[in-house]
Amino acid sequence: MELRQIKYFIEVARREHVTEAANALHVAQSAVSRQLANLEEELGVSLFIREGRSVRLTPIGKVFHQHMEQAVNLIDDAAQIIDEYTDPERGTIHVGFPSSLASYILPTAISAFREQFPLVKFHLFQGSYYELKEAVVKGDINMALLGPVPNNDKKLKGSILFTERMVALLPKSHRFSKRTSIQLADLREEAFVLFPNGYILRQLIMSACGQIGFQPLVSFEGQDIDAIKGLVAAGLGISIVPEITLVDGVPHSAVKLPITDPDIKRTVGVVVPKDRELLPTEKLFYHFLLDFFRRLEEFQN
Repeated sequence: MELRQIKYFIEVARREHVTEAANALHVAQSAVSRQLANLEEELGVSLFIREGRSVRLTPIGKVFHQHMEQAVNLIDDAAQIIDEYTDPERGTIHVGFPSSLASYILPTAISAFREQFPLVKFHLFQGSYYELKEAVVKGDINMALLGPVPNNDKKLKGSILFTERMVALLPKSHRFSKRTSIQLADLREEAFVLFPNGYILRQLIMSACGQIGFQPLVSFEGQDIDAIKGLVAAGLGISIVPEITLVDGVPHSAVKLPITDPDIKRTVGVVVPKDRELLPTEKLFYHFLLDFFRRLEEFQN
């Protein structure tokens, strides 16, 4: 079994098409097909079901794919460790983040880090809460900023950086917009703008509303925090958002109100894998994050 065969196999599995995989790999289709056939012959199993020009993984192929992705990521990490061993201040950091942390938290942390380590490079991966957790587990990335921080996860270690409040975001034309604060029960009859099903912030809001006896009427959904803020500002509903997403300002046609009852909060932190070491440069950034937000909290208090 050769590394080249494994990389061909992973690319074909990802694209479910041999020709498209060959084009992405910049090799001949016949070379990819031949290496896949050799791999299947060596393993003694069929990894793909052929359907004309397309292919899809067999059940055993799915198992093999999962393990080979992790193996290739470990090999790539090992190569990067060698490169960074002599000088971790010149390495590359792969970090994931959700849209709710994209506009302030991550840029602020990276900017402060680069003041100390200007030669470090970053590869950024934006995704949903569950996509980021899975990416860290699989080894596609080695750390992610998440909110809330997962508890008691068998495969992930989570460290809380800070805790923040959730606030109500209303159009300026809303009848409650002149208030100084609001209770969640006041929003019982409102049309909500939320993330789609499966997003952790939607789950947090639905859970908070359910605990006081109602389920929000969702009028619009958006996969990006800026889209949600824009829909609210356009008067298409109200929302509940992390306060940090408004640090650069509330949309011109919207207002934010503290929620006094209940006090809805979420933790924000960094997660890393439990079963493998961070790369040298990633270790620098990880410990920097812990220290940076600890000092920030001390300053604010």
